[in-house]
Amino acid sequence: MNADISNAWQKVQAMVNGFFALLPNIVLALIVFVIFFFVARTIKQVVKRLTSNRRHARNLGMVLGRLAQGATILLGLFISLTIVIPTLRAGDLVQLLGISGVAIGFAFRDILQNFLAGILILLTEPFQIGDQIVFKNFEGTVENIETRATTIKTYDGRRIVIPNSELFTNSVQVNTAFDHRRLEYDVGIGYGDDIDRAKQLILEAMHETEGVLREPAPDALVMELAESTVNIRARWWIQPPRRADALDARDKVLTAIKKKLIANGIDLPFPTQQILFHDQTEETDGDRSRQREGWPAGKGKVPKPRSISDSLRKLAEMRSQSNGSTGDSEAVSTRDEV
Repeated sequence: MNADISNAWQKVQAMVNGFFALLPNIVLALIVFVIFFFVARTIKQVVKRLTSNRRHARNLGMVLGRLAQGATILLGLFISLTIVIPTLRAGDLVQLLGISGVAIGFAFRDILQNFLAGILILLTEPFQIGDQIVFKNFEGTVENIETRATTIKTYDGRRIVIPNSELFTNSVQVNTAFDHRRLEYDVGIGYGDDIDRAKQLILEAMHETEGVLREPAPDALVMELAESTVNIRARWWIQPPRRADALDARDKVLTAIKKKLIANGIDLPFPTQQILFHDQTEETDGDRSRQREGWPAGKGKVPKPRSISDSLRKLAEMRSQSNGSTGDSEAVSTRDEV
């Protein structure tokens, strides 16, 4: 019993002696770590200040500053450990860091993927805070670009959080990337209307509308000969290109075009369908020497128009004749048997 207590006491004394022997190294390591900690904070502020000149780069400066701060603190920790434990080599630390990095990478793969994508988005700036973008079924204004996700505010007042990896690997439509934006709308006129006159009126309506730019100039192009209309595409440019301005300009331009065309006698027809019944075609309905409306070509006899009552009467006569012929044949058969 006394031997066990003596051995334990010797181990405690050895630990205390070892601690006091390492105490200068521990103090020096703490001093080095504190120095690196304050240097890291200074580096963070410097990076944020250097990136503050870039427009909408506050998130980028914050992310890069944190990365620089973390790397500096990690370097200070490695140096402090080598001071406390002189036998610890840098190669061992790198090997340990590599193994730990692989394990962390597999465990937090999605998080790291979004983090790297967020850094690349902040560096390349395909869109910026305040831009209006369209991503898949979502459209709105970019509120914030973080390291994990980007948030947009839709036009109806909802917030959408999109992972950065999705934004970086898919197509994104940026509506406010340039100063000007072109809008267009197809206007249908009647086949009997003068196309050149209609195009001139559409251009006049766009030129007279407030908010439509003179340069680039608006234009009107015939795009399609549709079933009921001749479609003319009106195209005009606006500035700024934000959605509210686009909706306002669209409302003014379409209202002006409709008023201008109606005032000058240009028809704006709606889709119509024409159904032809062959047995209701009149004798005066064109020349039957040429095939039209489903009738065979040739100079055959033109059928007269027939009403529904006449058709029912003729059908009744055909049935009565059929019944009469059937009765006569039965009577002949009966006489033959007798």
